[in-house]
Amino acid sequence: MPLRTKEIGKLYYRIGEVSEMFGVNTSLIRFYENEFDIIKPHRNNKGNRLFTKADVDNFHTIFHLIKEKGYTLEGAKQQLKHQRKTAPSEQEIVISLQRIKRFLLEIRSEL
Repeated sequence: MPLRTKEIGKLYYRIGEVSEMFGVNTSLIRFYENEFDIIKPHRNNKGNRLFTKADVDNFHTIFHLIKEKGYTLEGAKQQLKHQRKTAPSEQEIVISLQRIKRFLLEIRSEL
């Protein structure tokens, strides 16, 4: 059985790539960047936004709170402050469980 290596992702994502991930306009990503201080993309020499994996994860958390749970902007900001004080966030747990599920399904298919 081959050795499992950690999945290697991109270091930076362009704003268009992030908007495609979530199926939203780039203007919403720029708006959330201005509203929430946890999204801090890097900028290249041309001024283009380059989002890290952490920025994408933070955007996913904000998107989940506002679009799926129905929080207001202020409510989402308060929830994020509360989540910073707690240990692992629900989002990290869900991502971890999804990764474990994929791994177990791969093992099952190989048997």
